[in-house]
Amino acid sequence: MTTARIGAATITRIEETYGLFFEARSFFADWRDETVAEHMAWLAPDHFDPASGFLKLSIHSWLIEIGGRKILIDTCISNHKSRKARPFWDNLDTPYLERLAAAGAKPEEIDMVMCTHLHVDHVGWNTRLDNGRWVPTFPNAKYVFGKTDYEYFLNLDRDPQKGPAIGGALRDSVLPIVEAGLCHMVDGAQAIEENISIEPSPGHTPGHFVIRLESSSAKAYFAGDVIHHAIQVYHPHWNSFACLDPEPARRSRRKLLEDCAGSGALLAPQHFGAPHLCHIDHKGEGFTPRFA
Repeated sequence: MTTARIGAATITRIEETYGLFFEARSFFADWRDETVAEHMAWLAPDHFDPASGFLKLSIHSWLIEIGGRKILIDTCISNHKSRKARPFWDNLDTPYLERLAAAGAKPEEIDMVMCTHLHVDHVGWNTRLDNGRWVPTFPNAKYVFGKTDYEYFLNLDRDPQKGPAIGGALRDSVLPIVEAGLCHMVDGAQAIEENISIEPSPGHTPGHFVIRLESSSAKAYFAGDVIHHAIQVYHPHWNSFACLDPEPARRSRRKLLEDCAGSGALLAPQHFGAPHLCHIDHKGEGFTPRFA
């Protein structure tokens, strides 16, 4: 179980799945074997599988505990949900909630859930199946969603030619939260609590935001999908196939790396392989990861 201290806060990685989901060449249009050859010593086996050519990616949440509060960042894919477009995520049955409990947080003890954006692998455990209905998994939590993302995907969902949005996740993992009155929509940079704030980081989705945790002069950034894979630290101009708006995505990624390198903040990504956390150092005009 990956944990770290950020001042008075403890952060813990809650794993759902960790494996070979996407071929590197398909995930990154700019991927070239000769380009990444110099990185192979650290890429394999935790970040890339040379035999298959597939990236190794983690799907996990981060649990923040500070001042008696328990805050969950991004909620993975969830069990029993139809995800036919991604067979490796279809009708999962993982011990995610058991892992969360082992980290010291039962569902009813979560005070706040924050979704950096509303893609299928970041909203799933917002809800669970109960007698054929999708109900909030964390009934006492305030769920923080980006208003821009919500409106964008809601419009897609209502379009008969494009819906259902997010592979069905809007309907089974987002709308039940809104209908239960547990949703807090946010728009723009703002403080959420004393130690937690959000910063817009559009590109991957229109309303994506990065979460900043600050305590006792220490700082961490929860990156969502601004950066998917550690190779992008060296190549921040690389976008994944899932980045909706390429140039803003690149700008958001470079800003995040600059902020981390300039402040010494810990980077807590949502998909990096082991050890899942890193600091960012300047290297010439670029960056290099320093794994925790």
